[in-house]
This record gives sequence, C-alpha cells and structure tokens, in this order.
Amino acid sequence: MYKLYCRIYQGIMRIVAYLLPWRTPELIEGLASFDKLTEVLEREMIEKVLVVTDAGLVKMGLLDEMLEALKQDGMEYVIYDGTIPNPTTGNVEDGFKMYTENNCEAIIAFGGGSPMDCAKGIGARVVNPKKSIMQMKGVLKVRHKLPILVAIPTTAGTGSEATLAAVISDAESHIKYQVNDPVLIPHYAILDQALTTGLPPHITSTTGIDALTHAVEAYIGESNTKSTKRLAKKAVRLVFANIYTAYTDGKNMIARLSMLRAAHYAGVSFTRAYVGYVHGIAHALGGQYNLPHGLAISIVLPYVLDYYGDSITVKLAELADAAGIGRGMDVEGKAAEFKKQIKELNTKMGIPEKVKELQEKDIPELRKRILKESNPFYPVPEILLKDDIETILHSLMA
Repeated sequence: MYKLYCRIYQGIMRIVAYLLPWRTPELIEGLASFDKLTEVLEREMIEKVLVVTDAGLVKMGLLDEMLEALKQDGMEYVIYDGTIPNPTTGNVEDGFKMYTENNCEAIIAFGGGSPMDCAKGIGARVVNPKKSIMQMKGVLKVRHKLPILVAIPTTAGTGSEATLAAVISDAESHIKYQVNDPVLIPHYAILDQALTTGLPPHITSTTGIDALTHAVEAYIGESNTKSTKRLAKKAVRLVFANIYTAYTDGKNMIARLSMLRAAHYAGVSFTRAYVGYVHGIAHALGGQYNLPHGLAISIVLPYVLDYYGDSITVKLAELADAAGIGRGMDVEGKAAEFKKQIKELNTKMGIPEKVKELQEKDIPELRKRILKESNPFYPVPEILLKDDIETILHSLMA
C-alpha cells in the first residue's frame, strides 16, 4: 500500500508539473562573458548587486575580472563570501541581512553548487522576509518572484544555474533540506570555461560525476518528458567524451566548455524530471559527515544503479547508446557495460569506493533522513523501503 501511495503522489506531481511556470535561464556562453553580464544588468535597470561566493574563490582571484567589469560599468556591488560547503541556514541569514542593509536589487551567484544554493536561499528570504528558509523547505513554498538572479558556475557539475532547487543544511542538526520552486531558477546563466581551468583534478572528477548522475537519475526516473530525455542523453554523451580529458588536462578549453554544457543540460533535465535515491543518500551522508556533495554522489551512484537491477536495464542501454558504449552488445550487455565504465572512471580518477566516515550507529538516523527526503517525492524506477536503504548503506561502509 505504501508503494502505491508513493506512485499516486508522483502521478499527481507529474500532472501538476505541466501547470507550473517552467523556464530556462537565458544562456551566455564562452570566454570573456562578463561584458555581456553588465549589459544584462543595465537592461534590467539594476544599480547594486549582492555577489554570493566563498572566501576561497575570492582569495584565488577568480572574481577579479567580473568585479572589474562591474566597476568599469559603474555598477555597485557588495560581496558575501561566507558560504561554506553544504551552506547553512546561517549563511542564508547572513547573506539576506547584507542584501537588505545595502539596498541591493539583484543577486549574482558565483561558484559551485554551494554559493548558488545559498544565493537562491537568500533570494527566497528577500521575497519572504517573514519566513525562515526552513519554513520554505519542500515544494512550492517560495511562490513569489525572486529578484534578478545571475548564476556563474565555476564547477561543471551541479547544474544549479538551471535548477529550481536549493539544498540548505540546518546549522544545528546538520540535516539537509531542499527548497524546490520554479521561481528559484536563475534568470541568467553564464558558462565561461576559463573559470573552471584552475579546478583541482579531484574537484573536476567529482563534480563531473555529479553532472552525470543528474542526467542518469533524470533519465531512469518516471517523470521524463521528450525534452528531458533528449537533454539527459546529450549530457551523458558529453560527460563520457570529456570528463577524463578535463581531469588530466585541466587547461583543455574544449573539454572544459563541454563539461559546463553537460552540467547545464543535466541541470535543465533533472529540474523537471527530478533525481532519486543517489541524491537522497548523498544528501544524508553529506549532512552527517560534511562530505562534499560531488564526492558523496560519485561514491553512491554505482551502488544504487546496481541495486535497481533489471528495472533500469533498458534505460541504461539507451544511455549507453547515447554515449557510444557497448557497441554490438545486446541490451543487457550495454547496461552492464555502462555501469562498469562509471566504476572504471571513478577508479581512474581516484574516487574512493567506500564512505570511510560511515558508522553502523548512524545508519538508523541516516535511513530515516533518506526515506523522508526521497519518498514519496522522487519518481524513482523502484520504490525502496527501510531494508533496501539499510542494505545500500551497509554496502557503502569501509
């Protein structure tokens, strides 16, 4: 009966999804995109912006070119650089305070998924000043149109520049919550491959597998449209063709731009089709042990795909065809080869097979968090229950 309830809920959500105001960000691509950024802000009649980023990116000087472009154009800005990996409610509140005290009119999110999630949370607070971010967790609770939000990714993984989701951790409990609402989709996205050339290999690898996971989970789930399937296939093809080159040759501009595009296409795909248990499990592990999101995702992905078994064989074979994997094999062979090549990529890129921090005593609480996030919301190929999640968690233990 519980599984039937989940499927009914998901069926209703699929119907509701067709009524929502979906949009995709206006895309600005290529080198030296910041001149176009100032044009966008002028067109929107913005005079002062809040830049949301993290201290490491500021120290590295990655924002310098953008800030200089803003100065040259007479644009005022203030910088919130307190964002941490797995941004917290405290980050959101600090950024919201800076936005209001400085009379900002727009938000620029600069960085990986964490600054973007933080920026979306700040935007949600701007239009709901009497609600905490935790009061907006779940689905369709932001409701009001955000100020202009420009997303500039410095990693090719989260696809957050195209999504309706913000993942925020409670500062005290360390539990991760999702805020999901189409109004959180950024208005503009800038893909400048030069911003990703300085990424360390281990960030390139895990964020790249994160992008792959978005595409795979969107494709194998039950809420696909023709458009989301097409974009997921494009993302999978680009990841397999470029991730290892980007990992080993970080200055390769073609591979870097291709990975940014893959992450973006996957982001557009999963923001409509949603994700699944890989994300539910990774969010719980990330919140509990402060693991970087991409690392947790990369470790978990092969285990969940294996656990689904035959229920995803045909769809994985279709993704294998899109990526040029397993040519000449039958459907079962292609699906198996697809999973095998993901594991081989992880190994070649030094991604561990297990979560060394995971402890037996934490499994009951982790299981509860995973099921609370995932069921009934995620339209997964198979509904997993308590015993299933515990089995996967045990398999992840070192």
